[in-house]
Amino acid sequence: MSKVVEVNHPLVQHKLSFIRSKDTGAKDFRNLVSEVAMLLAYEVTRDLPMEDVEIETPICKATCKRLSGKKLAIVPILRAGLGMVDGMLNLIPAAKVGHIGMYRDEETLKPVEYFCKLPEDIAEREVIVVDPMLATGGSAIDALDLLKARGAKSLKLACLIGSPEGVKAIQEAHPDVDIYIAAIDEKLNEKGYIVPGLGDAGDRLFGTK
Repeated sequence: MSKVVEVNHPLVQHKLSFIRSKDTGAKDFRNLVSEVAMLLAYEVTRDLPMEDVEIETPICKATCKRLSGKKLAIVPILRAGLGMVDGMLNLIPAAKVGHIGMYRDEETLKPVEYFCKLPEDIAEREVIVVDPMLATGGSAIDALDLLKARGAKSLKLACLIGSPEGVKAIQEAHPDVDIYIAAIDEKLNEKGYIVPGLGDAGDRLFGTK
């Protein structure tokens, strides 16, 4: 079973309180989502492999640790996932970025794919799939299915908030994919929205209704 890492760092929870607030406008919402994404990236990359390198400080020679060349890819689920990309790239600027476009059918609540563009060497990269909301889990499950079909072997999922139902759905469908999340909320309502949640992340990021 995949592990679930709930990132309850005080800075994450502080920023999340403003992200949730209906009084936070689009500009501040975007900035806060990006900042929390950067903090999540810190946890997602915690187990990256290291190697010893010889360097010379102004004082003497020393053996230090550097990343051992593990290649990364960040793949947002459009469109809300775009809000998390820049924050992660601030920490891991060498990562390549793919895109998966999906929307939720409002009647069936099922995800519909409309776009997919990935790095050619996706199979060689550790892939971080990003989406602010993990509600039913349908979009994330389909995105992970698609990535595996394209050859991706090492996958992680990073979200701002999720429902217990969404987390369970990912674990059942993709038990090899670890989940990094800032908060797991109470439940889904009858419309498939997370409670208490933060509303529609895409609309709040881009100022649409």
